[in-house]
Amino acid sequence: MDHVAIISDLHGNIPALEATLQDIKRRHISRIFCLGDLVGKGPHSDKIVDMCQDVCGGTVKGNWDDFIVRETDKPTIIWHQQRLGAERLEYLRQLPHTIDFWMSGRRVRLFHASQESVYYRVRMDDPREKHLEMFTNTDFTGTDTPEPDVVGYGDIHRAYVANFQRQTLFNVGSVGNPLDITQASYAVLEGAYDSRREDIFSIHLIRVPYDIELAIQQADAENMPEFAPYANELRTARYRGLAV
Repeated sequence: MDHVAIISDLHGNIPALEATLQDIKRRHISRIFCLGDLVGKGPHSDKIVDMCQDVCGGTVKGNWDDFIVRETDKPTIIWHQQRLGAERLEYLRQLPHTIDFWMSGRRVRLFHASQESVYYRVRMDDPREKHLEMFTNTDFTGTDTPEPDVVGYGDIHRAYVANFQRQTLFNVGSVGNPLDITQASYAVLEGAYDSRREDIFSIHLIRVPYDIELAIQQADAENMPEFAPYANELRTARYRGLAV
């Protein structure tokens, strides 16, 4: 059996990514794909980009990776841009929208948020019809390939798997900013990689404990803007935009 590790929403959190990569290495997995949002909210977007370029066989663009490269007057975004530098910003600008491959006779498609764009959000409790739309070809995904049987995405920072007869939708959760459980989250696909022949296939959602207080200390040491809500999110897995 072949194994593919899928990580997403790293958000500048070095301790979380290091713990996740250590677990991937322990499982002897060498093929890693990243579903975007390498940068913000945490302090080390620059190091995360460098690490992903070293270890990931493919990376798609997330919403943060998209708007971080644009001109802005927002102080928080400018702070992250300055630490990334021109070369890394250009790398983010060139990231593709999707990764497609065959595994155990299934067409697998990976993207950050949805088949529509990096900003069109699909939540776990959305209607079935909205979930099924994730399997369609669009201008964003490209229209010249078969529609997928399996779709994996990130963006919502909450991991789940849903089955619709032969179609499977899964979310890998977030490595650096999980909003369901206070542990880093990623997925492992098991099957015959690059094979169109039907074979055994499985999806595993993995949780990895990491040093949350170290991640918070690193952000504090960098005098990172919006530090307090970031620290609270890491400690509680509760999104800062939710009403108390």
